[in-house]
Amino acid sequence: MAQLTDDCFAFDGPLLPVDDLEALIRERIDPVADTEPVAVARALGRVVARDIPAPIDLPPFDNSAVDGYAVRHADLAPDAETRLRVADRVAAGHSAGRPVAAGEAVRIFTGAPMPAAADTVFMQEDCRVENGCVIVPPGLNKGANCRLAGEDIRANTVALPQGRVIDPQHMALAAAIGLAEIDVRRRVRVALFSTGDEIVEPGSSREGPRLFDANRSLLAGLFERAGAAVTDLGIVADDRKRIAQELLAAAAGHDLIVTSGGVSTGEADHVRNAIETVGRLVFWRVAIKPGRPVAMGVVRGAAFVGLPGNPVAAFVTFARVVRPLLRRLAGAEPRALVALPVRAAFAYRKKAGRREYVRAALRRAADGQIEALKYEREGAGVITSLTETDGVVELFENATAVEPGATVAFIPYPVLLG
Repeated sequence: MAQLTDDCFAFDGPLLPVDDLEALIRERIDPVADTEPVAVARALGRVVARDIPAPIDLPPFDNSAVDGYAVRHADLAPDAETRLRVADRVAAGHSAGRPVAAGEAVRIFTGAPMPAAADTVFMQEDCRVENGCVIVPPGLNKGANCRLAGEDIRANTVALPQGRVIDPQHMALAAAIGLAEIDVRRRVRVALFSTGDEIVEPGSSREGPRLFDANRSLLAGLFERAGAAVTDLGIVADDRKRIAQELLAAAAGHDLIVTSGGVSTGEADHVRNAIETVGRLVFWRVAIKPGRPVAMGVVRGAAFVGLPGNPVAAFVTFARVVRPLLRRLAGAEPRALVALPVRAAFAYRKKAGRREYVRAALRRAADGQIEALKYEREGAGVITSLTETDGVVELFENATAVEPGATVAFIPYPVLLG
């Protein structure tokens, strides 16, 4: 497992800006070192461990991109139709019997190898066939409708770079160049538990002023989506010694420990006290809303992140704090969040100096423009503000207000969590 130093998250400010946090993670965290081969068919979501060169050209031979007729471009009349004798027929998976001679054409099908000497293919719908000959129109460029060997990727060039998170299209590329397995980094091992006397397991008896634990389901799903291997340690009561014991046990077999609740400055926020007895808590406040009370530290070489107890705050801080850390531990390539410019259909005020994420749904306005509508309730505990919206409007530190009609940066949830 990755072994972190106690001061890897250290910084000297009262509130850590989001950009500085991401830079700190990039500069001070090393990926897990262990790698393993996996079958291409099972590689979805895994991280490529080392550059993988293509062993062959792709495509491996010149071939036709269409059903039609392969010809020699030098035989074509520049300003008139050309009549060519159809001398052969080539289907995909088969080769022409001989090179194309002057004045000849070859009936060819998509994916079939180009006959020797042929360099251009006419689409069949552009041609006429008469008495064993094909009549082709003028004006087609040399090389049209041909797929050349290596035009997709050349042999010995990098097909899948180190750090690439494998999506289905990467699986297709790996299969196309003949790979059966890919070397990937092992999954990041994450220990997850919730804290608090006020929460109980869903499905159990809820007595008195208790709440069902939503955060563990939320975070477990987010970690699974991100490709981590999660150990669910359940709910731990508000007891400093018990929390400390759980932290120590979790550190022994995990790269990352994540808790929710108990990281603020109140008397009943025991996670901060517990972490300081068994590890090192480096900071606990990020300049972000929702979610300012975020604790980061190290326990016996494992990274620790303590998230807020409110579900929306836990969601946002997972996306902007835990997800970059998880990607770095996994050895994944750096990923920039690309926001979409949309029109605000709401007014909003905020404090300068912190990054804010406003939950919003998208709609198409009467003039055809895409607008963002802020969810009507803003509380960090309002889970429907996540389920009934499409993403977040990102308001940067120097912004203080949004007026209706302004252009804002909208990040869809799949991008925020990608």
